[in-house]
Amino acid sequence: MTRMHTWLHGRWGIPAVSGAAIVVSLALTHLLKAPLWGDLFMIAAAVVAGTPVVVKAVRALRNRVIGIDLLVSVAAIGAVLVRNYWEAAAVTFLFAIGHALEQATLNKTRSALAELVAVAPEVAIVLRDGQQVEVPASAVTPGETVLVKNGAKVPVDGEVIAGAGALDEASITGESIPVEKSAGDTVFAGTISTGGLLQVRADGVGADTTLARIIHRVEEAQDAKARTQTFMEKFSAWYTPGIMVLALVVGLATRDVVLALTLLVIGCPGALVISIPVSIVAGIGRGARDGILIKGGEFLETSAKIDVVALDKTGTLTEGRPELTDVVPLDEGLTANDLLQLAARAEAGSEHPLARPIIAAAVARGLDVTGLPEHTEPVPGKGIIATLDGHSIAVGNLALMSSGDATDRAATLINELAARGRTPMAVSRDGRVVGVVAVADRIRDNAAEMVRRLHAVGVKKVVMLTGDIAPVANAVGDAVGVDEVRAALLPEQKLEAVQELQRQGHTVAMVGDGVNDAPALATADIGVAMGAAGTGVAIETADIALMADDLLKLPQAISLARRTVNNMRQNITVALVTVAALLAGVLFGGVTMAIGMLVHEASVLVVIVNAMRLLRRTPAGSARRRQLEQRVDVEQRDAAAGADLDDARALQSS
Repeated sequence: MTRMHTWLHGRWGIPAVSGAAIVVSLALTHLLKAPLWGDLFMIAAAVVAGTPVVVKAVRALRNRVIGIDLLVSVAAIGAVLVRNYWEAAAVTFLFAIGHALEQATLNKTRSALAELVAVAPEVAIVLRDGQQVEVPASAVTPGETVLVKNGAKVPVDGEVIAGAGALDEASITGESIPVEKSAGDTVFAGTISTGGLLQVRADGVGADTTLARIIHRVEEAQDAKARTQTFMEKFSAWYTPGIMVLALVVGLATRDVVLALTLLVIGCPGALVISIPVSIVAGIGRGARDGILIKGGEFLETSAKIDVVALDKTGTLTEGRPELTDVVPLDEGLTANDLLQLAARAEAGSEHPLARPIIAAAVARGLDVTGLPEHTEPVPGKGIIATLDGHSIAVGNLALMSSGDATDRAATLINELAARGRTPMAVSRDGRVVGVVAVADRIRDNAAEMVRRLHAVGVKKVVMLTGDIAPVANAVGDAVGVDEVRAALLPEQKLEAVQELQRQGHTVAMVGDGVNDAPALATADIGVAMGAAGTGVAIETADIALMADDLLKLPQAISLARRTVNNMRQNITVALVTVAALLAGVLFGGVTMAIGMLVHEASVLVVIVNAMRLLRRTPAGSARRRQLEQRVDVEQRDAAAGADLDDARALQSS
């Protein structure tokens, strides 16, 4: 009984009651030969289905809006007045069914947001006074220790302080491959444990979690209007009164009231009005599922026009973690370890980012780099000069060094290393060059594939903008296949480069880390933040936020934008062709009010179903997922084989 009550009061209640009244009317009229009672039930069907429509029309008129509901209301009331009860009932019944189907399918296009809300955790297990206590997720206090057991949802954003396990982060990054977590790693609310036990220090709770920010962003984005949508709404505001005037003129000219009323029904711009927003909602929803957050319809449209992508090098095309690659002594009295120890001890007092990989490599080789130099003097743009055990040690470019044979040999070596994409530094002792060390930031495995896919989705030019020196930048650019390299740029010069590309007529997307690239990101037509899962600011401010630190998400985002805009155009075409065909059919005969409403509602459903195609995973996305899964399978097999070999060796030795 409760289920029936809920169903009748749901979206299908009114169409069901109205449809039942129509069936009874037809039975009374044609089977029982009681036309009077048949007419009464037909009027009842029209009243049941038409009352909500009339109410909406009146509310819209109070706000000075002339919409579809008014057209249907006038047509239905007019049909009743001219005693065409069947047309009145049929039009309102079909409109009610169309509205119910529209709501059902629109809810599906918003399913991505519903899925995000569904993964939001409701409870958390926290350690309080040594006891495990289950509390609502919103009641967790920042700083508390939360337990995440196998199969449980992570209730907070935080850092693992103990334990090990794996988390499915698909709800945040769009990747279904579980990620191993251990002490020091970051975890996000809404991710699901697939094994192990984690103790997590709560940092973000409730509305401060990454998941909450994503949900908020998707809500705003799906409601934001595209430029085309705004234009269509303005068009409809003039089109609907125009149809009413046309119907009035035709009615007065032909003295055919039914024809005029039919024109009102046929001219409903329902499919036209819904053609844009339904595509935007579906496209943004698909992106959210794949870990691609697009700020709104306007940015979706702009992204579809991107023909130039500008990329930062460090941290974007490369991993952003430089490592020592070369240690070349130029003094016969020094070994490679001696040279590395000398450079590392000198760099111990430096704040330069390239000092870290040198020191880390020395520690990894077991070299003693404890203590600080007696004196360290940074030389801007050149390197450092340190006093170490009474000797003057310089690490940097050759401008710091004295001339000599070793300096010439060092210059040749430095040029060779730079041409191979490495950042070389000369090391001198008491003014004499004794060797060269070099570091390099490893190029991401999928950087070249990303550039290839960008070209495949229609991007004409991929430009690398970097502050690194030209030889290193060119080597990286050649390795990944970018079309143009601009090196040795300051932040303001990156901004000027983006503006220059825009002046050439390009629609530019800028991908960067959001720090030294901030001016260029703000100036570009589309600013893209990559690996934004742990950056709340990026989620809120970037035009496109790629939640995973995955370069292949960028061509996927542009492809999605272009598919969405194409979908919008298809929907507009369907809507306009349908209205034009029906109007011609009415004016030249053959299309009745009921047939017109049926075709009209069918066109609305076609538009919605077409938009729902965007919710399907793209072949590229599916292929990427299969590739990741295959790679994990191979790694697991290799690990298992290694474990078996270790067991065999252990047995042999025993």
